[in-house]
Amino acid sequence: MSVMPDSWIREMAHHSGMIDPFQEKLQRDGVISYGLSSYGYDARVSREFKIFTNVDSAIVDPKDFSQKSFVDRDGDICIIPPNSFALARTVKYFRIPRDVLVICLGKSTYARCGIIVNVTPLEPEWEGHVTLEFSNTTPLPAKIYAMEGACQFIFLKADRVCEVSYGDRAGKYQNQQGVTLPRL
Repeated sequence: MSVMPDSWIREMAHHSGMIDPFQEKLQRDGVISYGLSSYGYDARVSREFKIFTNVDSAIVDPKDFSQKSFVDRDGDICIIPPNSFALARTVKYFRIPRDVLVICLGKSTYARCGIIVNVTPLEPEWEGHVTLEFSNTTPLPAKIYAMEGACQFIFLKADRVCEVSYGDRAGKYQNQQGVTLPRL
């Protein structure tokens, strides 16, 4: 497997719609950076947030997820309560090639504030808006900025094409739109 450079990412975005819409250059003036970088793509978080709360004493159960576990917010910022988390999504829509696996790492700006961004790998032929989890590991409220950088995607090209892709399996999160909650 090889980590793919900016030239490959640009070519795949323009010719196969791998990242849509595509930000050609890294934007960083007065914002948490986003756009094409040397060996990755820094994605922005949208304005949609689901903030987890314990107001209704719901149990977080990945097999039977309760809508009472969160409150919806749409805005320029999201305040995550201490020791809590929020779900959000990328602005970009991703279409992963069959011979590529994508991993995601949180931005260091957030990590240095105790805010961890978690995303599972984007598998071959998966597509959709990426659901992001922001965990506030601090005892203080934490602020997330919508329409600014949240994480970096690293594209790993396989030496050989997989036998069965996420698309072939009709994965449960295929073509997801918006912030997507757990599914069984």
